[in-house]
This record gives sequence, structure tokens and C-alpha cells, in this order.
Amino acid sequence: MSELSHVDREGRARMVDVSAKAETTRVAVAAGELHTTAEVIRLVRADDMPKADVLSTARIAGINGAKKTSELIPLCHQLALSSVNVSFGFTDTAITIEATAKTKGQTGVEMEALTAVAIAGLTLHDMVKAVDPAATMNGVRLVTKEGGKHGHWVRPEAERAAAPHAGHRHEHGSHESAATATAAHAGRSATVVVASTGTAAGTRVDTTGPALAEWLAAQGFSVRGPLVFADADIASGLAEALSTEPNLVITTGGTGASPTDATPEATLALLDRELPGVADAVRQRGTAKFPLAALSRGVAGLAGRTVIVNLPGSPGGVKDGIAVLTPLLDHLLAQVAGGGNHD
Repeated sequence: MSELSHVDREGRARMVDVSAKAETTRVAVAAGELHTTAEVIRLVRADDMPKADVLSTARIAGINGAKKTSELIPLCHQLALSSVNVSFGFTDTAITIEATAKTKGQTGVEMEALTAVAIAGLTLHDMVKAVDPAATMNGVRLVTKEGGKHGHWVRPEAERAAAPHAGHRHEHGSHESAATATAAHAGRSATVVVASTGTAAGTRVDTTGPALAEWLAAQGFSVRGPLVFADADIASGLAEALSTEPNLVITTGGTGASPTDATPEATLALLDRELPGVADAVRQRGTAKFPLAALSRGVAGLAGRTVIVNLPGSPGGVKDGIAVLTPLLDHLLAQVAGGGNHD
């Protein structure tokens, strides 16, 4: 029977002794949402709140919260954090929060990631309460964690999302059963990264990242993101995407000839091997309908066991990418994992 790790046999609270555990790289991702009004969302995106610089303040607060977790939660161990990243997104009536904490040690960083989300959310609440005192902080939750004896863990509802997709394939005459498809896709993870200075600043609404996330979820992936970064920060965005070692990273934006477009260069710096045929196929599909698609400099390749694919930052370019990747992904990821060769 399972037991509470922080309570001894006499029922007294205790700090767990982790001295016998192996040191491994530990990564945790947590998320939450501040539900508010459409007016607050508009003001925050326009950086026009009475307390200015809302997101930057909340981001710093979240990072500080992660660093002080052992002071706030009495039985947590003090950890030497390698990195903490806090990012935000928007719906019509919510600010979404995602935090990633990373360390190398003998215990996990789940509480640090969760604390970062909670503190960032409370700071957002403080910043918007003059406009919406009824705002609510909801859904603080662990999304994924890596490291330790249990290895990779994904929130159960994310894994269950693969099941409807598997059944859908079966209904359309596939020889693969629903159970087999679900098993084949279980545990697959993907991260979506958006390179857009305007979206990062809140002056532009991006549709490409959410479209990719929705498509990947339908393919049975547990999806992280979209993570939004300014063009100048895309190298940091890719490093953050790779920090959880997903099976797949798809970027959108920053692939053109503008002086600020730097996604291909940042990606090439990380790749161990290129997959030029994938990038060429995306360009060829786009060029057949829109000649300017030939200007995209997107690349694709492998960073360790993670597949990275750059797509253009337009809805049409993303549609072309999805059309090219849909029939390739299963076989490509099987090859990367050490199987799937039929030579």
C-alpha cells in the first residue's frame, strides 16, 4: 500500500532522507491559469495596466518563488537550481502560466516548478486586482517530470488524450487496432515554440502555435507550449524546449530573410544531424501554391534523440508543414528511437 513520504511510522512530519538516491538530471514542468476579464487581457497585452510591466514582474516573482521553495514549504530540500523559466500565454479570459525548473541532484524539482507558477499567478493577481478584484488563480498542476528512478512522467489526462485519436484511426479502416495505436503513441512528447517579437510583446496574436499544439495533441502527443519568444531570444527558447528532452520540437516563425530572423541559425547550432529532405519537402509544398514560400530558410534535424523542425510563421506555412509531417512522424520517431528501418 502507498504511504505518505513525509510522515514517519509514528505519524510525525519528517524531511525525507535522500542521501542514498542517485544524482540525476531532474526537470519538472508545471502550469496554471489566472482567470480574469477580457478587459484585463487587453490591458496586459497592450502593457497598459496601472501597474506597468505586468508579465516581467510576474516572471521575476515566479523565478524567485522557485528559488525560495524550501523556505516556503517546510519539508522541501534546498536545491541548487540549474534554471527556472516562467512563460505566459493568453486566452480570451485567462493568462496561462507555465514554469520549468531544472537541477541535477538527488530529489526532484516538482515543488519548485509548482511554486513558480503559484507565485507568478499571485503576482499577476496583485497587478490586475485594481481592474478585476474577482480574478481567480486556478488549475495549478504538475504537467511533466523527468529524472530519478521513475524516469519520465506525464500527467495522466495528457496520456489519455491519445486514446480518442487511436479509435478514430481504427474507424477509418486502419489495420492497427485502437489499443495498439494508443500503446505505440503513449508517452510521446512534443514542444511548440513560436518565434515572434510582436507576439512576445503582446502586440500580435499568433494562431500558428495553437494550431500546431492542437494538431500534435490529435496525433497522441503530450504537448508543451506554445512557448513564445522574441526573435532575438529564439536560442533561449530552443534551449528551454529541449530542457525536458521531448521527442519532437516544432518551431514556427523566424525563418525568413529579415535581419531579425534567426531561427535556422539557432537550430543549426543545436543539431547533431540534419534532415534536409524534411525541410525541402515543406518548402516545395508551399512553393507549389505560393512562390514566396521558397524564401523560407527553415531546417530540420536531430538534437540527440529530439527531432526539431522549423516551420514558417504563417498559417499557410504551418498547414504545409502539417501536411508533410503527418505521414512521416511515426516512422521518423521510430527510427530515432532505434527501430523502424525497413531496408
